[in-house]
Amino acid sequence: MTPLEELQARANPVKAAEVAVYHKAQRPYLGITVPEVTALANQWRAERSLEERVALASELWETNIHEARVAAAKLLTQARIRPDDAVWALIQSWVPQFDAWAIADHASNAGERRLLADPTRIDTVEAWVRSPHMWTRRAALVMTLPWTKQNFPKPQDLAIRARVLGWCADLADDRDWFVQKAIAWWVRDLSNHDAEAARAFLDQHGSRLKPFARKEAARHLPMT
Repeated sequence: MTPLEELQARANPVKAAEVAVYHKAQRPYLGITVPEVTALANQWRAERSLEERVALASELWETNIHEARVAAAKLLTQARIRPDDAVWALIQSWVPQFDAWAIADHASNAGERRLLADPTRIDTVEAWVRSPHMWTRRAALVMTLPWTKQNFPKPQDLAIRARVLGWCADLADDRDWFVQKAIAWWVRDLSNHDAEAARAFLDQHGSRLKPFARKEAARHLPMT
């Protein structure tokens, strides 16, 4: 069986109907759990060359099936890939097609590893902040989340952290719930490793956030 046929053979129509209601995006659903998809993707990855994996990921994504798109992202979610230009190019091509949080997050998880592998790619991501496509704006923050979690950031990491906080400031007036949530997520995670920077951001820009986002961003900060 082809990988797509393997996915389709595991379809659960009852679960698929439930998942479709949950995710809301208009596309086919198979009703397969993420652990099942991950196990299959890991198997396919082990059996293929990098070039073959990129081709398969592209094919699966183009089906527009929810689980196939998750599998496509899982095929490319790996810290060490050399060379990885084709992988990064494919992930970039997916971003304008994001239309639901789950697929966007799985693909962003693959994308963040490519950013960590080559932080100069942040220049490309910065342009996403000005996109008219909400999911692209959100992806700029989700893919850079690793820079909120470093206990011992290098000067280059601190520069990226400050840069993305600037994006958060630029997006603070964006009224879309998912963008507000992404800002809150970024600042909240940062507060666990650099409370001073998170507090400074909220002192300067917190009043521009929606109340739920401001509360979430400050959730791990001590009361003052």
